[in-house]
Amino acid sequence: MSAGNKAREGGMGNDYLWDGSGEPDPEILRLETLLRKYRHSGGTPKFPVVAQGRRWAFGLRVGWTPRLAAVAAALVVVAAVGVSVRGRRAIPAVLTGWNVTRVAGTPRVGTRAMGPSQESGQLAEGQTLETDEGSQAHLTALETGEIEVDSGTRLRVERTGTDFRRLVLERGTIHAWIWAAPGKFVVDTPSALAVDLGCAYTLHVDDSGAGLLRTSRGWVGFQSNGHESFIPAGAACATRPHIGPGTPYFENAPEALRAALARYDFADSTAEERASDLSIVLAESHKTDALTLWHLLARTDESQRARVFDRLGALVPPPGGVTREGILRLDRGMLERWWNELGFDDIAVWRHWEREWSGK
Repeated sequence: MSAGNKAREGGMGNDYLWDGSGEPDPEILRLETLLRKYRHSGGTPKFPVVAQGRRWAFGLRVGWTPRLAAVAAALVVVAAVGVSVRGRRAIPAVLTGWNVTRVAGTPRVGTRAMGPSQESGQLAEGQTLETDEGSQAHLTALETGEIEVDSGTRLRVERTGTDFRRLVLERGTIHAWIWAAPGKFVVDTPSALAVDLGCAYTLHVDDSGAGLLRTSRGWVGFQSNGHESFIPAGAACATRPHIGPGTPYFENAPEALRAALARYDFADSTAEERASDLSIVLAESHKTDALTLWHLLARTDESQRARVFDRLGALVPPPGGVTREGILRLDRGMLERWWNELGFDDIAVWRHWEREWSGK
């Protein structure tokens, strides 16, 4: 069972439907967004008392909660609207652009500035959203998710549609909360491509093109020219132009490990210095740092790879069929079976959806 399924069966999202607590399921959020305009704004209606023997009429108890009642009522309204238009005209297509809402200042959509007289608009394919130091904006696409755009950000829509969306973050910071199917939303940066795998994350790009991705829910794939990094919730990954994504790490990892890892990934170091930094990473690693060690298997030469294998194997023993010899020669099937033992969801999700955004 994947980590995501375990979390769901452990209660994630279940309480939200009944009392609004807990973390909501992305599909429930999507439905709520679609149905929000039909919600009842008055007081709670008064219903006649139902006899005890009929309290389960229509499959629901009289004591259902207001939140579930509101969702059900909205579904009835939507069904009624669908029936009323059937046979007369086609239901209008959902707009495929991004809805833009001004949060602060005067964000610009193309050459048009948004101010108090225009609080919302559309960001279409090929257009750029830009915020200065005093501006912020909010993007929404019903089938995809929501994005908060911080000050000092330049964001371009590369592709839009209900089946697949692609943005380019040239600089600045975005906070994305995505409920689209995994692999259907990607953000390009000057040094790597961020592929959503059902998640919430923050992505920052500075003026040099260097970036940092921090995942708060689900996981994200970071890719550049075949160089891959997988970043689950609680982890982060830096990226640099001409290098691509570095090695992901959990943000609560020891400071010495994170500093050594940054040097190992991006510093212009000698072979001896790299070996020394790798020794620090291995010595400071704990079980949760198996995420980092797994990625390092493919980022070290064979002489150093054996050291990584030994440390990772001590923290998370390789599953059956995964051998030392196979890992040292970077057998892809063995590497992926070992990844699935780490508890960060099935890597097959990435392999399936990468064909969508890569055009393979």
